[in-house]
Amino acid sequence: MKHVLTVAAIGEILTGVALFLAPSFVASLLLGGPLADVAWPVARVAGLALIGLGIACWPGPPAAGMLVYSAAVALFLAWLGFTGAATGPFLWPVVIVHLILTGLLIGSVARSARG
Repeated sequence: MKHVLTVAAIGEILTGVALFLAPSFVASLLLGGPLADVAWPVARVAGLALIGLGIACWPGPPAAGMLVYSAAVALFLAWLGFTGAATGPFLWPVVIVHLILTGLLIGSVARSARG
């Protein structure tokens, strides 16, 4: 079972990286058409979620997957805000929430690694 989980984790990580780097291309392969306007950032967040899922399924603390996801989403959404690519009213509150979660998860992963 451990090997199956590792293979699944690798598949999710690779799919997530592909979805983050080339969301329209992946959407075309999966759904038969490109993404429109605001769909590409949503697809990239989904890609980050798949990377986090893959890391959570990898041997080690599952919280590491959530840590990677939360930190990556905070950075990505902040980048969208700083570049002006996103301007929604909840953008910065969500960035702040993910930064707080990232800090809490760093503590959690560090505690689980110690003991």
